[in-house]
Amino acid sequence: MPDITRAMVMAAGLGRRMLPLTEALPKPLVRLRGKPLIDYALDRLAAAGVATAVVNVHHMADQVERHLAGRGRPRVVISDERDELLDTGGGAARMLATLGPGAFFVVNSDSVWLDGVGDSLSRLAGGWDDRRMDCLILSASTVTSLGYDGPGDFVMDEDGRLARRAEGRVAPFVNTGAYIVHPRLFADLPAGPFSMNLLWDRAIGTGRLYGIRHDGVWMHVGSPAALAEAEALMSEPAV
Repeated sequence: MPDITRAMVMAAGLGRRMLPLTEALPKPLVRLRGKPLIDYALDRLAAAGVATAVVNVHHMADQVERHLAGRGRPRVVISDERDELLDTGGGAARMLATLGPGAFFVVNSDSVWLDGVGDSLSRLAGGWDDRRMDCLILSASTVTSLGYDGPGDFVMDEDGRLARRAEGRVAPFVNTGAYIVHPRLFADLPAGPFSMNLLWDRAIGTGRLYGIRHDGVWMHVGSPAALAEAEALMSEPAV
């Protein structure tokens, strides 16, 4: 299994869909079953062997920084985006020197999941093939994911290669907000804000965007209703 020890946690969003909970609290600190959302991401990364996690901050950044100040595992490096939101791609590009020359994890702070067989981030690391891939996405079922009501993101071939859904169609897989990406995918891109979607389209064009199927339940905790659904699901007794 590749030794992937660095990660980027996306925590700079405004959290407008989570209102009114985010009137006085940044979305990464909204609690699910008593635990801030961002801690689900960081705890998962620590369990997968990540030593250093870059966390970008913008909205109510002081609160996020204070919460993370005492954390030892993984070591947290703050990327301050108070002056300008850089979006997902731009936020990671800015911190490539800290993230290092090899592949690294990216996890959205509002992405929570229940594992099926085995740890999902370890499965991602185990599935990473540096020779064939520039990005490997943990891909969940469009129709069974909690808190998601969109048409999906990707179709997947028998080798795991991803392509965009056709216009007007529903795709079977949605990006969970957890993936591995290699810094080479950022080559020659200008500084400033841009979405990770730009990089995925670049990887699709070269046949180097891949996915693995998430075999548990993915929860997009992006609104109070989705938070309530996640609370209910995670409170159910294990079978």
